[in-house]
Amino acid sequence: MSELSTSLAHHLLVALPSLTDPTFARSVALICQHDDNGAMGVLVNQPSEYTLGDVLAQMEITTDSPDLRGQIVLNGGPVHPERGFVIHDDARSWDSSLAVGEGVYLTTSRDILEAMARGEGPRNALVTLGCAGWSEGQLESELGENSWLTVPADTELLFSTPFEQRWQGAASRIGVDLFLLTDYSGHV
Repeated sequence: MSELSTSLAHHLLVALPSLTDPTFARSVALICQHDDNGAMGVLVNQPSEYTLGDVLAQMEITTDSPDLRGQIVLNGGPVHPERGFVIHDDARSWDSSLAVGEGVYLTTSRDILEAMARGEGPRNALVTLGCAGWSEGQLESELGENSWLTVPADTELLFSTPFEQRWQGAASRIGVDLFLLTDYSGHV
């Protein structure tokens, strides 16, 4: 990678107040893959208007669990908004999975949702519709423009912190209070 010497997979991107794009303002994105070709991630703090019950019904998967049916599905990003992505902590071999980092996986296959509906799924899971993508060098450029903070990902923030607290919660992991920052930035 030209400007970054290491991959940002298994890191969180935390939008700085200067990032005003409505899709990404005050967002937190888990980077799932980052290499010379670009980066892919999912937003983990933007609830959608859908529940997992809505998604399962559309896929003709039934469940008896009211908690599962009521689980909020997140807006994962503007790319492939019709496609489901499951961030979870279960290392089992699902049909289509990617190890994001220690104890965190991304699965895009139907089998994980079927297992969840049967009560046999991962202990912790976030379901998103859509993902975010950055072309070659784009993420590095945005980092250079002070659009994002990078923070190591952790399962507590991903699976236990309420959605509305994830933006500030992620930044506070590295000692930053986003509410004290201005909405503009510059280089000296």
